[in-house]
Amino acid sequence: MSIELLAAPLWPLLNKFYRSHNSSMKALKGGQLWVARDTDIVAGLCLTSVVGGQWLTGVFVDPAYRGQGLAARLIHQAVAQVDGTVWLLCHPDLEPLYQRMGFSQDTVLPQSLSERLVRYKRNKPMIAMGLNARDEQ
Repeated sequence: MSIELLAAPLWPLLNKFYRSHNSSMKALKGGQLWVARDTDIVAGLCLTSVVGGQWLTGVFVDPAYRGQGLAARLIHQAVAQVDGTVWLLCHPDLEPLYQRMGFSQDTVLPQSLSERLVRYKRNKPMIAMGLNARDEQ
């Protein structure tokens, strides 16, 4: 199993992975795309620059590979070189998963993510969590 930064021209591969699992997630152009491979992509995520840090989106692990700590390994490697805070917006049910990785709701979002959270919460329950990436190393 390898974890690697996906080269920019290959971002459609991550979208293909998401679609193959009927996920609504999308790789964001301009972001850093990270994948875990076991021959084919089995997990992925996207880090996008925002004021003060990075926004973590698109964390998805192939159901056949869940429960093995793959999401944590992928996130840890992706944020290893990040300066500042890494934020994510997720369903409240995922809070324990992200807490085990060091994320906390005790965070101050940049304005762009605060506005997004307000919009997202109109349609579904969402929480914001943050991780000071340098503290985790």
